[in-house]
Parts: sequence; C-alpha cells; structure tokens
Amino acid sequence: MTAVSRTAQFAKLHRVLKKHYKVSPCNTGRSVIEHLLFACCLEDAHRDTAEEAFAALVHTFFDWNEVRVTSISELSEVMSCLPDPRAAANRVKRLLHAIFEATFAFDLEDRRKKNLGPTVTWLEKLDGATPFIVSFVVQVALGGHSVPIDRGTVAVLRVLDLVTDKDVTAGVVPGLERAVAKSKGVEFGVLVHELGADYAANPYSPSLRELLVQIEPSSASRLPKRRVERAPRKLPPSAELAETKAKEGKSSAAKSKPSPTTATEKPSAKKKASASSEPAKKKSAAEKPAATSKKRSASEGLAKRKPR
Repeated sequence: MTAVSRTAQFAKLHRVLKKHYKVSPCNTGRSVIEHLLFACCLEDAHRDTAEEAFAALVHTFFDWNEVRVTSISELSEVMSCLPDPRAAANRVKRLLHAIFEATFAFDLEDRRKKNLGPTVTWLEKLDGATPFIVSFVVQVALGGHSVPIDRGTVAVLRVLDLVTDKDVTAGVVPGLERAVAKSKGVEFGVLVHELGADYAANPYSPSLRELLVQIEPSSASRLPKRRVERAPRKLPPSAELAETKAKEGKSSAAKSKPSPTTATEKPSAKKKASASSEPAKKKSAAEKPAATSKKRSASEGLAKRKPR
C-alpha cells in the first residue's frame, strides 16, 4: 500500500464518518490536569459517557487530592457509567499519585509554556499515562498534532485494513499524523474515536457492519463472526436402524444374565444353616456329660448301700 493510497483511504474514512457521527467540540477551557483526567475517562468509551463520568468526579469529591486518596472501588462506583469503570479509576488514581510525587501539587499549567518534546517525554513517564492519554493531552491541551488512538479504534482500523496485526499488538497507527492534516486532526480524532467506541461496545451491530463495508468493501471478510451452536448430527436411516438394533441386543443380553443378588443368596443361606446347626451340636455335646454324671452318681449311691 503506497502513501498516497493510504492518505486517500483516511480521507474517505473521514468523509463517511462525518455523515454518520456528530462532531462534539472539545472543552478547551479545562486545565491541563483536567484534560489529563478526562482522557482517563474517555479511553475506550463514548464522549457523552466520559463527560458524565468526569462530571461525577468533579461534583462528588472536594478536590483532586481527595480523589487521589480514594479507593479504586469507590471511584469505580462514581464512574459506573463507563464501560470499564475500574480500569478508568485505576488510571485516574495512578496518574494523580505520579503527578503529586513529581510536583507536590496538581497544577500543570506551566507545561503549556515549555517545549512540546520534553513535555511529551515527561507525560509518557507518568505512571498510568497510556499512549491515548498522552496523545489527547498533546492534541487538545498543548496544541500539538497527535491523533489519540485507543484499543477499540485500532481494532476497527484493522478491520478496515489500515493497520497490520503487529500494529494492533503495539496499539499504534503508523503514519497517521502524516495522512491526516493538523487542521483536521481534532475533528478526525473525535469521529474515529466514536467509531472505535461503537465497535468495542458491539462489533456485531448490523448498522456498524454496514458502515464498515461502505468504507471498505473488503472488510466484510475481516469482521468478527458469531459462534453458532452446531445442531446434533443426524444419522442416515440405515445407521439409525443399526444403532437401535445394537441397543436392543445389549438390553436383551443384560436381561438374560442372572442377577448378582440371586447368585450370592445361596452361599448366604448355606452359611446360615451351618451357623444354626453348630449351636445345636454344641448343646447336645454339652448335655451328654451331664447325663453320664447323673448315672455315675446313681451307681455310686447303690454301692454305698449296706447289704441286708
């Protein structure tokens, strides 16, 4: 794919998305740290949902330091409208910790006056700062040319054959800033982000699949497919008849075999008979000595009698 065709594809993508999505303007009145934390909510989510979650953070807590010391579970409950509130809460908390440890404050307005290169390097080193967050802050707060790309966006660009599998693993879109002009960067970033959020929410949506095929007809083969449960395999009539005969033969053979209970009953009966005869024999043997003793005692009595 040449650079010209790649630029033309991104231009076509921009034109089609403008017909299907509404471009909501970014709030440029926010501070740098507010843009940073809003990007934590916006990643992998729709813009309206991110605005709701960010407003909940602002109105629930007193300041950013209170947010910093709040548990991730509580932050997740406050931002429960997001698709993955726990991941967003984790990003917010880690970033606030990193900023506080680096500056002992939550004011980053001096970063607007510094050169863009060192500022970007400093942002990338912050714990919790993803490439999407850094690109969003550079584009909206610092005035640089960078299009924020999250996982849903790079996945849908793979379906459109604008990135490779290697790019999806790395989470980057090579040459995007060259293919999209800086004057159109903000608008293109908003539109393609909404497309990525729709794809991440439901990649099987018929309207979304129709839109992707309209942008790139060959994307139909790369769209994810639902798993269909296979119906049980039907056997031909001859095989069914043979199977039923085999089952009937097994059941008849099982009936003809003698039951194990009848075979075991006979020895038990013999044992019972022998067991009952043994005490009788012992009793008769015990009775015989008693009778002889009685006879001996009678004879002894006659011997002791005196003759007349």
